Amino acid sequence: MITIIRLNIPKYYEPLETENKIMGSIIKIGETEKSYTIYIKEKQIVIGFFSKKEKIKLQLGDKIIAYGTFEKIPRNTIKYSFNQEKYYGHKNIFYTMKITSIRKIRSNQNIYNKWKQSIINYIGKNPYLNTFIIGEKSYLTSDAKRSYQENGTSHLLAISGMHISLLAKIIEKILKKKIKEEKNIFLIITIFLITYLLLVGLSPSIVRGVLFYIGFSINNIYYLYIDKKNLFLLLLGISLLINPNYIWDTGFLYSYWISFSLMVSTKELASTNYFISLLKVSVLSFFISLPITLYQFYQINLMSILYNLLFVPLVSLIIFPISLLVFILKPLEPIYNVLTQEMEKLSLFFSTISFGKIVFKRLPIWIYILYFVILLFFLLTKKKKLLYVYFFLIGIHFLIPFFDLSTTVEVLDIGQGDCIFIHTNHRNILIDTGGKKEKTIFYNSLSPFFKSKGIHSINYFIITHGDYDHMGEAINLVNNFKVEKIIFNCGEYNDLEKELMNALEKKKIKYYSCIKELNVEKNKLYFLQTKEYDNENDNSNVIYTELNGYKFMFMGDASSTTEKEIMNQYKLPNIDVLKVGHHGSKTSSGKDFIKEINPTYSIISVGKNNRYGHPNKEALNNLENSKIYRTDIDGSIMFKLKNNKMEIETYSP
Repeated sequence: MITIIRLNIPKYYEPLETENKIMGSIIKIGETEKSYTIYIKEKQIVIGFFSKKEKIKLQLGDKIIAYGTFEKIPRNTIKYSFNQEKYYGHKNIFYTMKITSIRKIRSNQNIYNKWKQSIINYIGKNPYLNTFIIGEKSYLTSDAKRSYQENGTSHLLAISGMHISLLAKIIEKILKKKIKEEKNIFLIITIFLITYLLLVGLSPSIVRGVLFYIGFSINNIYYLYIDKKNLFLLLLGISLLINPNYIWDTGFLYSYWISFSLMVSTKELASTNYFISLLKVSVLSFFISLPITLYQFYQINLMSILYNLLFVPLVSLIIFPISLLVFILKPLEPIYNVLTQEMEKLSLFFSTISFGKIVFKRLPIWIYILYFVILLFFLLTKKKKLLYVYFFLIGIHFLIPFFDLSTTVEVLDIGQGDCIFIHTNHRNILIDTGGKKEKTIFYNSLSPFFKSKGIHSINYFIITHGDYDHMGEAINLVNNFKVEKIIFNCGEYNDLEKELMNALEKKKIKYYSCIKELNVEKNKLYFLQTKEYDNENDNSNVIYTELNGYKFMFMGDASSTTEKEIMNQYKLPNIDVLKVGHHGSKTSSGKDFIKEINPTYSIISVGKNNRYGHPNKEALNNLENSKIYRTDIDGSIMFKLKNNKMEIETYSP
């Protein structure tokens, strides 16, 4: 028995506050819709973003000086949403730079980089050729990538064991016509696969594919008689020696865990019928990978078993082989584009089907480890009782949210905007969604947040007013979650609100406007602003409610004008928690109003370093007698109400 321990301590480079440039070699260039993404190798890898308004003529291996502003990669400030800091940290990337200008100081002299760049130039920007030939998925649209993930077929887009095995078989068939010696064929294929590995990069799935081909081929050709389980563990260890950070990669976990499951279930999966065998593989892969899926994505799609029956042969027997053919014969590319476009349309269509999608609450990690242990013993012993226990626990896991009697109010950090989530009496209330025109908040932040709580529907969605930073993600919400009722504010509807109403009418979702109160089981929400003004901010819904004896007020973007009107109309009590109006601007939170309601806690939902200068000093001075929480400093803020007590938790940057 040989034990090898490898410590991977990254070189941590922390730029000085005054530093505004970095010099290094380019190891990767990607593109998004609005910018170039440049990976610079220097001390540690830094990702640079350069506006596409500026044209660049850079290639792999070029040595450059990039000028701009360094930013530490942020952590997530909404619990269980996408964590950039952790994701890039596992790749030893800790900083990004917003590049303002680039100066090339030396062109690439490396033969390997020249070869790789020539292939990249030859392929061009074809999204699926890039995906299936060199493993570059940045040219796929975000909607397309999301659809494959929703359908449980995104594994087919990663160059993996299936692609490597098919590639090896194609080369083997060609070589057998000229070469009879099996060892020589193996040697040639191995050299080709290692060269290919260097071209596409050391992604976990392709490393596993190449290692498996080499390892299992050596075992068979040279009659080593190594038990396949031991060989599997050896190859797993070699993968982690290549890069210990693979252990944090979701693709790595899927790849090795499913491969092991299929390997030890060969007899059970055997069938003379290709589609019966494929169905067995699809069912086993789905249920065996549930712990990973539930831990990472909080949702499963039962229909993915059937989708894989279609997409696996489509990709493995048609799309991937034709990708190789088109790479050799570029004139065939228009035909290939038609095929891939139809496949993408099919994926986009399937992703809109809600049937079979089940959300599971995020639980402590030991629960998922327990699932793994049960499955491992089942795979090794084939005792059906273990499977019954596994499905029983999965069923309990699904039911947990239905027994959640807690009352919580959470102000989510979505940057410069508002988004408040209330859970009480088994009802889910959302006030605003936030929204940024330059990027989507919903898929990286709001959707995983809701799913991690086991939420599959929003009972009441309240829109304070029609500004983008308050309802910009509303259409994404209604397209991806069941929403029962929507409440608009008073006043005329703007274009954004009309667009949402059209979507609601197509989906037959009820909506109301300018209401005075809303009954939510044992609670009531009172809408204090029902007068019509000539601007969106003053037309904001202002909501007052009492939860477990604590008084909350949510001001939207209401200004001092609205505040005075409310004071004239109502006798307001002291407020325990105030969501401050208009992100703490100088036009809101007037001294008289704040004195009248005397808030214990004041919450300012505001973006970090926002261009409006929010919150304003005058507003902060008016709120000085209350405890102030700010989303730009404290991240998301949660008020947990239980047994007439209130606990406050923050999820700071």
